[in-house]
Amino acid sequence: MRKILLYILIFITICFAIPILLTNKPKKEVVSEIKEQSMQNNENTENIKEYDYKQYNNIKLLHTSIDTIEEIPIDEYLYGVVSAEMPASFEKEALKAQAIVARTYTIFKIENNNKKHGEAHICDESTCCQAWITKEERLSKWQESSREENWSKIVQAVDETKGKIIIYEGKPINAFFHSNSGGKTETTINVWGGSEYPYLQSVETAGEEQYTQYKSEVILSKKDFIEKIKKEHENVSVDFSKQDEIKILEYTESNRVKKIKIGNIELSGVELRTLIGLKSTNFNIEIQEENIKFNVLGYGHGVGMSQTGADSMAKQGNNYGEIIKHFYTGIEIVDI
Repeated sequence: MRKILLYILIFITICFAIPILLTNKPKKEVVSEIKEQSMQNNENTENIKEYDYKQYNNIKLLHTSIDTIEEIPIDEYLYGVVSAEMPASFEKEALKAQAIVARTYTIFKIENNNKKHGEAHICDESTCCQAWITKEERLSKWQESSREENWSKIVQAVDETKGKIIIYEGKPINAFFHSNSGGKTETTINVWGGSEYPYLQSVETAGEEQYTQYKSEVILSKKDFIEKIKKEHENVSVDFSKQDEIKILEYTESNRVKKIKIGNIELSGVELRTLIGLKSTNFNIEIQEENIKFNVLGYGHGVGMSQTGADSMAKQGNNYGEIIKHFYTGIEIVDI
């Protein structure tokens, strides 16, 4: 009996001893390692926080009219962008969305600087980067009775969204925007070609028809029309006595003209828009006896956020986050 008890005692002792023998490091070392790993994780987190785009507190802005670079605080810059790009009469949530889009676009341009503007990060030309205007210039363009109220509204839109940007897969997006989509936004590939951005998909935009930017028309004499085309295509020849001499050959998903036949040549809708001076590529054509009439919907390239669409959504009770997530697919809005 004593032998059996002795064997049991030995077995229990071995069971407790094996884990200790198999462990190469004392308990203190293991605890120390856990703490060290935890500190490393915290350091990584701190590194992410330290990145926070603090280097973008100031930006270098190229004034194209005088070919001069000015370094200014980013918030001051954004006051000028929002006031130049969106009417102060728009809903506050639309102005907030514009502020976040403009901030994101600015940081994207800095992050992907191709030195197009030399040492400057961005320029003040809307057809190249973003429009920008000084406070003094902006105030002078408003009626005196509404100046301070309008400026205060712009400043609040920027300040109340301070530090917020739009990211996709952890990186700032190329936050394109335009005036009016004509009912549906466009993808980048149909405007500029190249690679498509997954967050810039074609989406429907309700309520835009109530804005003056929604519809326009251009009427040209047939002679003037041909002269405009000849600026880039000297060999163009159009016989207006024949049917289908001017014919839209292909549309994009958003109903914009992708390809069009002009007599003996074919053009993209984007090129024709530029040559004729149309507000968008969403148009149809009427061949009249002496003239050619273009009926146009929308204003701008149609990519990204529609400003009038944003205002329409804000009027329906949507906040800036809902507006932004409608126009940019699969994104996040984060604080930096």
